[in-house]
Amino acid sequence: MRLAKVVGTVVASRKEDVLDGMKFLVVRDCDFDGTESGSSVVAVDAVGAGLGEVVLYASGSSARLTQVTNNRPVDATIMAIVDLVQVGDEQRYTKDG
Repeated sequence: MRLAKVVGTVVASRKEDVLDGMKFLVVRDCDFDGTESGSSVVAVDAVGAGLGEVVLYASGSSARLTQVTNNRPVDATIMAIVDLVQVGDEQRYTKDG
């Protein structure tokens, strides 16, 4: 899994039938502080994430192992909304600031 921040949305009016009803979000890799630091990817949202939230996403075959994405052609899935990142004794990120 990777840590990322939700930075946008993707709307596709025409798509494969197996993708109907799925929400697509643009996520950008981030560091432990929630600061964007890497590349972006479009991910299916399996947990109801919103713009600006820090999330965990899985890519590759692991992205197809949720109830929402099972046997669907997806390569990235948001699997968790992050509340806290702690490294050692230091809190690096908290959802509420």
